[in-house]
Amino acid sequence: MNFHNEPVFVGRDFGGRTLVIERDAIERYCEAVAVGSSRYTDYAPALLLHSECYENLDWYLRNIIGNLHARQEWHLYSAITPGQQVTTRGFIRERYVKRNREYVVKETWVLGGDGRLLNRGVTHQSFLLTEAQGDSGFAVNKEREKSAARRFDIGGGDGAVLEPLERTISQPMCMAFSGPIKNYHNDKKEAEKLGFPDIVVQGMLPICLISEVLTAEFGNGWLAGGQMDVRLVNVLWGEEIATARAQVTGETAEAGMTRVHLDVWVEKPDETKVIVGKASALRR
Repeated sequence: MNFHNEPVFVGRDFGGRTLVIERDAIERYCEAVAVGSSRYTDYAPALLLHSECYENLDWYLRNIIGNLHARQEWHLYSAITPGQQVTTRGFIRERYVKRNREYVVKETWVLGGDGRLLNRGVTHQSFLLTEAQGDSGFAVNKEREKSAARRFDIGGGDGAVLEPLERTISQPMCMAFSGPIKNYHNDKKEAEKLGFPDIVVQGMLPICLISEVLTAEFGNGWLAGGQMDVRLVNVLWGEEIATARAQVTGETAEAGMTRVHLDVWVEKPDETKVIVGKASALRR
């Protein structure tokens, strides 16, 4: 069967790579999200391979103008240790259309040397069906988040509030996280080429901030047993301040432990939400 005219089909396998989790990679991650590397002496960060799905971009549709990361799921089954060899694998799980955007869903596995599944990520990437631009001349502009339709209520319940994590997302931080090659996640001129007025902070960065909040609270109960399902609802632009927050919504018993369920989100100082969703971790 010839898929030359439509190469991104459900079930297509994009393979992966085999690599060793080096201490240098852990240090680079910690530098990019501005957390102390002393937290990761025995274990690697839960989302160290946050962008493995983007190692191969052949799954992108042809029109990349205005494309956005829309949703991300994480399922963490086992902590990864420094020096461990892992193998990755990615495939197309789903495609769907919603409000002038087509979504391609890529699932990425990380496996240990014994074939055991260590974690998996599910990435929903959206692409404009047309190259239509708004009145500003951009496919997505900074006024978009001011619409009432872009306001999201989350948190505010009676559950315990975890210690938040605030960062100013500077251009050097963007380069450390999404570099070293210039792209729309770390360079304004590259962003303009794709229909954006400024650097679009890579969606995985604020998601990693949520992961750090959960790591600080739950430790291995997040690294091995954590789950997250979040939507990227507004763009985080370069040089903006982002605060990752989490609040407990409930608890359930699980194999002699307690699974803690949480609302998680990332917001700007004016309370514009960038990320909203759910997560859970084990209290051992």
